Amino acid sequence: MPEASLHAFPAKGWPESTVWAEVHAAAERRALEQPYLAEFMMPVLRASTGRQMLIGALAARLSHSPGDRALAAQILSSVGDETLLGETEADIAAVVSRDPASPDPLVALLNFKGFQALQVHRFSHRLWRDGRIEAARWLSSQASLVFGLDIHPGARIGRGIMLDHGLGIVIGETAVVEDDVSMLQHVTLGGSGRDKGDRHPKIRRGVLIGAGAKVLGNIEVGAYSKVAAGSVVLEAVPPYSTVAGVPAKVVRTHGAGEMPAVTMDQRID
Repeated sequence: MPEASLHAFPAKGWPESTVWAEVHAAAERRALEQPYLAEFMMPVLRASTGRQMLIGALAARLSHSPGDRALAAQILSSVGDETLLGETEADIAAVVSRDPASPDPLVALLNFKGFQALQVHRFSHRLWRDGRIEAARWLSSQASLVFGLDIHPGARIGRGIMLDHGLGIVIGETAVVEDDVSMLQHVTLGGSGRDKGDRHPKIRRGVLIGAGAKVLGNIEVGAYSKVAAGSVVLEAVPPYSTVAGVPAKVVRTHGAGEMPAVTMDQRID
């Protein structure tokens, strides 16, 4: 795309200090450096607010056809919640600070399926909460098909979350994930049988859940704990603990100053 045509999409409508100004500036640089990517960048370049960027980027990824893209954009745009964009910004900050593969916020917005699936969930959860069940299910189903994650619209997820890689993550209907949690690919927050009602895990603040770990049933994983890769957790985990094994057992108690979800340290010693 010629440089002059990029200037038709100026970064305006938000303070220059915000993450969305940074996203817009990064998209302009990429499109100038690699003009064949200009069309890919258009959901960002044409937007004048962070909300428009987010909706445009998600609608583009959710679509299998032009009709899907239009429907996705319509449903996403119908969700009005002033707290949603702040949650997205906290998630972007989490990804950029914890993942060395993320050079800037634009990469997370346009390329990281764990991040993208989580943002779709934020919209579908609000639809679910507001009784718009079929729209919530459609968004959730599209996200599952596209990203390879399965997050039930009813699950309650806090802010500052990183779903690293994302592939194969399953989060059940009554699961709760508090703020500042990190989890890797193929994590399951599932039920433990055919019980109805409140049947899924409660993951407290600052927890790190390693790749392939399964947390099953209405149990609590205490704040700032670590679940080792490949573990199967069937009982409550105390705060500030590392658990490992099948079934998982406490292998270490660590200090209150440790923040596993931030350091992303997978070791259990």
